[in-house]
Amino acid sequence: EPFVIEYNVRMGDPESEVVLPRIKNDLVDLFEATATQKLDGISLEIDQRAAATIMLVSGGYPEAYDNGKEIIGIEHIGDSIVFHAGTAVKDGVTVTNGGRVIAVTSLDTDFKQALKKSYRNIEELYFDKMYYRTDIGFDL
Repeated sequence: EPFVIEYNVRMGDPESEVVLPRIKNDLVDLFEATATQKLDGISLEIDQRAAATIMLVSGGYPEAYDNGKEIIGIEHIGDSIVFHAGTAVKDGVTVTNGGRVIAVTSLDTDFKQALKKSYRNIEELYFDKMYYRTDIGFDL
């Protein structure tokens, strides 16, 4: 028997990271139109490519985890979007500062290609006890 485990009226994380990159419109324009009740005058433009996001988390998350682990390789990501979540800059070095650390989002012609691109780019990244799921999209 189905039941609701969570219900939000806001976009969550990492859902936002897979939806927002597909919106071609300037988000500020959309927010202003919403605030001034003129959203009906905006034509929402959506990128037709598929998107896939993989979240990198600190080892131990959602339980206890350590912060302050140096994140290596962000500068090597060129064809995906890196969203910082639980990161901080300490003495000029990007370090972990939360459970959900980084989301890597890729766009491509279909979901499988976007997913491959995200996983390929994750291989460029490293921080101590970095963890990510390897079963994203496998039930589709």
